[in-house]
Amino acid sequence: MGEVGGEADAVRMPLIALFHPARGAALYDAVTSAGMVAHGLPDPVYGLRPWLDCCFDILAINPFLGWQEPFEFVRLARSLAGRRPLLVLSDRDSFEDRMTGLDGGADDALGWIDDPAELIARIAGLIRRSRLASGQLGEGELRIDLIDRRVERAGQVIRLPLREFDLLANLARVPDRPLSRAALLKAVWRIDFDPGTNRVEVHMSRLRAKVDRGFAWPMLQTVQGRGYALRSRPDPVLSI
Repeated sequence: MGEVGGEADAVRMPLIALFHPARGAALYDAVTSAGMVAHGLPDPVYGLRPWLDCCFDILAINPFLGWQEPFEFVRLARSLAGRRPLLVLSDRDSFEDRMTGLDGGADDALGWIDDPAELIARIAGLIRRSRLASGQLGEGELRIDLIDRRVERAGQVIRLPLREFDLLANLARVPDRPLSRAALLKAVWRIDFDPGTNRVEVHMSRLRAKVDRGFAWPMLQTVQGRGYALRSRPDPVLSI
């Protein structure tokens, strides 16, 4: 899910995975109206594969549905969320519900009433702190997790070998700004001289095939006489 108000990142559009059948439609409307992308998750009794395969920035669940012990459900969701934030929601403004969520490993717990303002603010804070703590990069549709070495574009996981990941990460650190071939050689291969090979060009070609092919517009751009740049949107103004 994502951030709202002055903290909104309308281009990046954070993702929230929702499991809250009792209020699913209302929650979906609230988060999408705030400029976020929501994915509804199916009942886990039918299998956890959709939960494991879903790309998300935060997982929000309602464990108080009567068909499973709430504390154990929270612990299961904690393991599925990994290092991403877990938010426990309840249909009741109940201290006991909130404590069950927090004791089970949730990062935050909230009684979901009818006003979505607090819910959206809690989600924004959780995602903001998570990104700062986890070493995430990314512009536009792109997300790069430097710790897990995980790359996603538009919610699709892209698997990259070491050199291609490092190339992309270095470009993502300065979006819309060209990096020279020499700068990339030094940053990725730790080479302070031109070895006279086309290794940068070869790896950039492979990277383009994975990051750009099949998507609506190319993010990786060759800037004549200046190097390569990662575009944060279809037609950015490249800086010097």
